[in-house]
Amino acid sequence: MVIHYLCPMADFNLIMPKMGESIMEATILRWLKKPGDMVALDETILEIATDKVDSEIPSPVAGRLEKIIFQENDVVPVGQTIAVITTEAKASASQGNGASTPQEKKEQAPPPPAVKTEEKRVPVTQPSLPPVVPYVPVAASHSRELVSNSSGRFYSPLVRNIAASEGIAQSELDQIEGTGHEGRVTKSDILNYLQDRSQPSAKKEIVQPVREEMTSVAKSSSVSADGATEIIEMDRMRKLIAEHMVRSKHTSPHVTSFVEVDVTDMVMWREKIKNNYLHKYGEKITYTPIFIEAVVKAIRDFPMINVSVDGDNIILKKYINIGMAAALPNGNLIVPVIKNADGFNLMGLTKAVNDFAKRARENNLKPDEIQGGTFTITNVGTFGNVMGTPIIYQPQVAIMATGAIRKKPGVVETPYGDLIAIRHYMFLSLSYDHRVVDGFLGGSFLRKVADYLEAFDPQREI
Repeated sequence: MVIHYLCPMADFNLIMPKMGESIMEATILRWLKKPGDMVALDETILEIATDKVDSEIPSPVAGRLEKIIFQENDVVPVGQTIAVITTEAKASASQGNGASTPQEKKEQAPPPPAVKTEEKRVPVTQPSLPPVVPYVPVAASHSRELVSNSSGRFYSPLVRNIAASEGIAQSELDQIEGTGHEGRVTKSDILNYLQDRSQPSAKKEIVQPVREEMTSVAKSSSVSADGATEIIEMDRMRKLIAEHMVRSKHTSPHVTSFVEVDVTDMVMWREKIKNNYLHKYGEKITYTPIFIEAVVKAIRDFPMINVSVDGDNIILKKYINIGMAAALPNGNLIVPVIKNADGFNLMGLTKAVNDFAKRARENNLKPDEIQGGTFTITNVGTFGNVMGTPIIYQPQVAIMATGAIRKKPGVVETPYGDLIAIRHYMFLSLSYDHRVVDGFLGGSFLRKVADYLEAFDPQREI
């Protein structure tokens, strides 16, 4: 006779994933499921944060969330079990000559030993366990994926950031028709909606929802009785930035040097070749890769600027990893790192810079891509500033700021004497850790960067 046995439930340990080679721990930001909830394969189950990058963690198995071990805001080491998911194996059938009581079936006990009979034996089918599915964390935005209270609808980090930057309220976002999987709103959906929304008639309809959304967002802030002041709580990223800046000032005695640079040849060369460069390589060339190229050359000349401090030891880096400050959609800055920048030519640097800038705007940088820098460049000229005094990005010992490029009269030496001409000038500023970088080294390094920029070949081939 044929007897059916139910396979036992299997427990799957969900561990804190390793988000990058240098990431050893992460903070749990939010659980999207609670104990007892059913979880589908690849469904986002929680959000975690590593330094400045937030990530969504999908479930590698389908089942029921049995237990949450670590709570929100807990800092958990990589590889630690954070939750248990109970999975249900498929039922299997086996045939034998033994008998099973109802109580044995209820307790899902294994079949009793077979009894010798004259009946034909049928092989016992072993229960099949669900395959182990490796999970891949999905990079998320700092505003994180939002679930509508009314419909339970999911929105991707990119869609949510576009909505936030364009002032789209949650109630308005819920009304956008989605063409993605299970009706989710895609990037194309929201961009098409924004195009239609720019019509005057559409603007009138969304004024009130936007105000309502602003009111709900302000729930974490306090307004004084007379309305003259408002207290706004820092978000997580701003708290991290504040902590890093204060720690850097406490760690390193900052000194800043300045130099003015005539970059006329560089500017004229870029203006001359930028269209051909785009046509030939498919990349827009900005000044940033040229600055990085000059910095890399100067670091080779002054390698002691490419160090870090560990107690009483100076750690000299034989590799050159250049961090470049890039703007996020929320206005904060993040510093992706071009690893082994000394191995790139100008074309390679251009591709790397454009790729990082694009993915920074989309909140799509990986944790490893903002780690391991040995020197940082920040462009304060983007904001129209002519110079700045940047704060060192620990554990580095120097950071260079590039100011706005401006036309102004300058003295030009010619074989016929000095002339006054309209030239392109900019300021470079270098903040450095005076524990290990003295004025001679810091000033000489900065002057060398300026020399490389002023000696730029205006006939350079692309």
